[in-house]
Amino acid sequence: MEQNMAYQSLREKLSDLQGLGKIDGLLYWDQATYLPAHAGESRGKVLATLAKLIQQKACDPELGQLLESLKGFEKNQGPDSEAASVIRVARREYERESRVSPALKAEMQSLFTEGYLLWTKSRPLEDFKALIPYLEKNLELTKRLADCQPGYEHPMDPLISRYDYGMSTQRIRKLFAELRQALVPLIQSISKKPSPDTSFLTEFYPEEQQLLFCKQVAKDMGYDFNRGRIDKTPHPFMVSVGGDDIRITTRVKERMLFECLSSTIHEVGHALYEQGIAKKFEDTPVFHGASAGVHESQSRLWENLVGRSLEFWQAYFPKLQSIFPEQLAGVSLESFYKAINKVEASLIRTDADEVTYNIHVMIRFELECQLLEGRLQVKDLADAWNESYQRDLGVTPKGPSQGVLQDVHWFGGPLGGSFQGYTVGNLLSAQFYAAALRSDPSIPAHIAQGNLQPMLAWLRKEVHASGAQYTADELVQKVCGGPLHIDSFVSYLTNKYQSIYQL
Repeated sequence: MEQNMAYQSLREKLSDLQGLGKIDGLLYWDQATYLPAHAGESRGKVLATLAKLIQQKACDPELGQLLESLKGFEKNQGPDSEAASVIRVARREYERESRVSPALKAEMQSLFTEGYLLWTKSRPLEDFKALIPYLEKNLELTKRLADCQPGYEHPMDPLISRYDYGMSTQRIRKLFAELRQALVPLIQSISKKPSPDTSFLTEFYPEEQQLLFCKQVAKDMGYDFNRGRIDKTPHPFMVSVGGDDIRITTRVKERMLFECLSSTIHEVGHALYEQGIAKKFEDTPVFHGASAGVHESQSRLWENLVGRSLEFWQAYFPKLQSIFPEQLAGVSLESFYKAINKVEASLIRTDADEVTYNIHVMIRFELECQLLEGRLQVKDLADAWNESYQRDLGVTPKGPSQGVLQDVHWFGGPLGGSFQGYTVGNLLSAQFYAAALRSDPSIPAHIAQGNLQPMLAWLRKEVHASGAQYTADELVQKVCGGPLHIDSFVSYLTNKYQSIYQL
């Protein structure tokens, strides 16, 4: 009875902590969507105060004492039980956060708010120099955050652990090296083939009609609009404001048809994960994705393995043509399918094709490592970026908005630790999809009929429901029967693009 009461006390403390995190998410959503132009400074103060309060609760000694007192209770419950899972994940987060001072968290949050607003102003002006002092301060604080965790082999390791627990710089570099070795020959083979016509994708597609189509696709995917909404923002994202308030954002370019659709499907993939976590875990740290990489696997699975598949467009291309009859007049399903899967070295990560996308991530990851190692100075970051793109992809940005300023990550968060999740997510998306087809080979046929629910049902059961109950490695082993690897992803790309490009 005493330990049951202690567990209930733990749940109450965790509920308070998670509630503050949801408030933080709502303020971030507001900042990225509807914040008045001159409200940045006052919002920064509010967010800094909130970050300090959250951190005070996250490293509260009473929370640590409760977790310590519940070790026996946790063991008696069994590792897969609700209580044991909540205690285990809460303990892991407490051990990490108890080493970070509330003052440091508040200082970082204040800086990130300032950096985000400065980024939104500087990017259109192609002004990287204005952001150098901010990035230098961010690098300093990021190193201090890393130093809070003892015993790391590389300064990136504790940052990676915040997003992808169980991963390390050494492990990621090994995966990236293996993947690069497999991708480069494929990219070279494709580059020798004629490129498909994509001119019809840059016709004028009115925003209103694009959004209507995207919202219908989101609904068909299973996104519950009674528990979420879609808004516009410069850099799309998903945010959980509560178990029944999972919001997404997208962006629309009227001369780039696939921009809004791919962004929307991507963010809906994230949102479906959050909407599918078992209610019993709500208001605990288990009510989140297993890791950044697992979360990204859900968005990339829907965006690419489903949303860029021939089966998907067998169902949805006639609907798209009915909305844009003039723009898509005379365009065949085959031509459209090849166009949206065109492989071409490009400058913008979020617009990159499946084959070259991970090169973008590798470049960012290595630049972060060099900054943290002290081998690269912030003032030289833009030049290093451009040199990396020319070396790896054969393209050079015309300005910072196409280069070092294109992503929001370094201007609204720590300078390191998150980018690897995108490639880990790509790898896992193929592993999960392969596992789904082993379980239900009829999924592609359902997709071709516009029925996306069998795909969602499998993900709900195998991935979504458990939230963060298992680590990423444990989840992949459980669902796929083996560890994270590159083979499923490389096989998927090779088979798909051999067919498209007649390799």
